[in-house]
Amino acid sequence: MKVLVAVKRVVDFNVKVRVKADNTGVDLANVKMAMNPFCEIAVEEAVRLKEQGIASEIVVVSIGPAATQEQLRTALALGADRGVLVESNDELNALAVAKLLKAVVDKEQPQLVIIGKQAIDSDNNQTGQMLAALSGYGQGTFASKVAVSGNTVAVTREIDGGLQTVALSMPAIVTTDLRLNEPRYASLPNIMKAKKKPLETVTPNALGVSTLSTVKTLKVEAPTARSAGIKVKSVAELVEKLKNEAKVI
Repeated sequence: MKVLVAVKRVVDFNVKVRVKADNTGVDLANVKMAMNPFCEIAVEEAVRLKEQGIASEIVVVSIGPAATQEQLRTALALGADRGVLVESNDELNALAVAKLLKAVVDKEQPQLVIIGKQAIDSDNNQTGQMLAALSGYGQGTFASKVAVSGNTVAVTREIDGGLQTVALSMPAIVTTDLRLNEPRYASLPNIMKAKKKPLETVTPNALGVSTLSTVKTLKVEAPTARSAGIKVKSVAELVEKLKNEAKVI
């Protein structure tokens, strides 16, 4: 069984994000970049399926500038077999990413596609669902457990009311949630081996996909600084402040 995993290059979650002085976007100059944490979970799940003898090949794909090869090499060091970089310097929205991934899926014909449920930079939580709609595959989103049996994958989903388990006929698309697994660290020998693993680079044009966006970012601003909270001594004082100062009751 071939498993395709999509990963995204984002600002490292430990870095404090800064907005450019001209408010045109996020300042990425000299900023540490990393693999999106939800994508790390997706890679780990694919590697575990291979260790169980269920998956025979793991293909990892990413979309972005040439520097994105760094995150693909990380995924290869974690256990993926080969990588595909769709090289693009454009600012892509979720639909454009989903169209590019569909082109890769059509080319690779995987039985299972695993994607992080969202990226920590845009927080859209859209790409997996859009890819499922475009490809016509069944989808299991917000997965906290994945179990493959024959040509079916059972996905336990985290929903508002608790847990829901859905059975999907493969090929299928799964988006990962935080509690699915704990990603491993890449060992030094595997990091060295990853340098020799195949990594193919293609362009959106080569895939026959137009990435022209109908959405334009007008302005990016940092959130307004919040004032410090206060402690009250009694319920009566709390009610008084909510009524007279906050004016919410």
